[in-house]
Amino acid sequence: MGYNPSRSGFIAGVRSSSTPESHYVPVYPSNIKRDAALRALAPELPCYVKFPKVVYNKALSFKRHFAGTTMYAVKCNTDPLFLRQIYRAGIRDFDVASIKEIALIHDLFPDAKMHFMHTIKPIEAIRRAYFDYGIRDFSLDYMEELEKILEATDHANDLSLFVRFAPPKNGSASIDFSSKFGCSAEEAVTLLQSARPVSQKLGLAFHVGTQTTDMSAYTRALNLTQQIIAEAGISVDALDIGGGFAVDYPDSTAPQMENSLLNLNKLIRDMGLEHLELYAEPGRVMVAEGAFLVVRVEQRKDNLLYINDGTYGGLFDAGKALGQQFAVRHIPAQPAITQQHDTAFKLAGPTCDSLDMMDGPFLLPNTIKTGDWIEIRNLGAYSQVLRTPFNGFDEHQTLEM
Repeated sequence: MGYNPSRSGFIAGVRSSSTPESHYVPVYPSNIKRDAALRALAPELPCYVKFPKVVYNKALSFKRHFAGTTMYAVKCNTDPLFLRQIYRAGIRDFDVASIKEIALIHDLFPDAKMHFMHTIKPIEAIRRAYFDYGIRDFSLDYMEELEKILEATDHANDLSLFVRFAPPKNGSASIDFSSKFGCSAEEAVTLLQSARPVSQKLGLAFHVGTQTTDMSAYTRALNLTQQIIAEAGISVDALDIGGGFAVDYPDSTAPQMENSLLNLNKLIRDMGLEHLELYAEPGRVMVAEGAFLVVRVEQRKDNLLYINDGTYGGLFDAGKALGQQFAVRHIPAQPAITQQHDTAFKLAGPTCDSLDMMDGPFLLPNTIKTGDWIEIRNLGAYSQVLRTPFNGFDEHQTLEM
């Protein structure tokens, strides 16, 4: 269902006037319109309902409010529909983590600039990125990676190298990446000093963790940035503050994106870091609100609903690993008025694995039954990209609005 403002009545979003700075608030087609479109499609498979204009406006707002270069984290959602909206918003820089992501962006946008920001890369991937795709920006967090980059690029003299350090622990993040990526402050000093002679541009990088709701995590990371640069005693050219910018879920309230970015800009200036070339890697905050996932109830057993998608499909984040809660809405197979109080349900995915369970709670009317649909919000991020073919349940449908 393509977007046509003359007939759909779809308002892609509004600019709130409640704050001094414009704040983009997505507004979706009404429940009636979405339900009618869904019933007309009558999907038998999990169905992504996509709102590309929402992605466009989120990308545009981020780019307008961030003082540096915005590079979209491709890993979050690789759908060309969304990638084209991000590009249309004026974003020409992309954070890539593999040759497959690199090839995707290269084919879609030949003029895009890609940044290979995975800290641990196969030497063959580094070589292809440099010689076949013209990538010059690489991240590292270990001396061996620096040596690997130099070997793979034949000791090129036009490299932009970013040393990624682990910021202080962040309890507000859904996943704190510092346990897997990033070196200590002491190691960062040594790496900076070693990388300076072989870098055309030298930068520091950090990532506070995905879905960070406490912006003070960035303050702590920036304080450590200052300390590392001072201790290294060399010139540093750039700073990548990573991603982590959050969106709202029932169990996680996100700070307002625009004000958070303006505060970060000011904090960087106040810390005397404004001379650095600044980068950010937003992913979730750009695309999460751009898609809902509609699943069908295949069977109900008391307060357990067996649905046609699960943790091996588009609902990994709702599973045991993260236990993320999502806002849901009941869509009866036949139009009906339901006024029953919400009941707490658990969901079970379609695979034969008993780990394919989602505890929620998912609040839905007690009248829900087999054949009805459930609309699950904010699944434009880390959903479609995580689908697996396990048990043959990888297929899905799409409805664009």
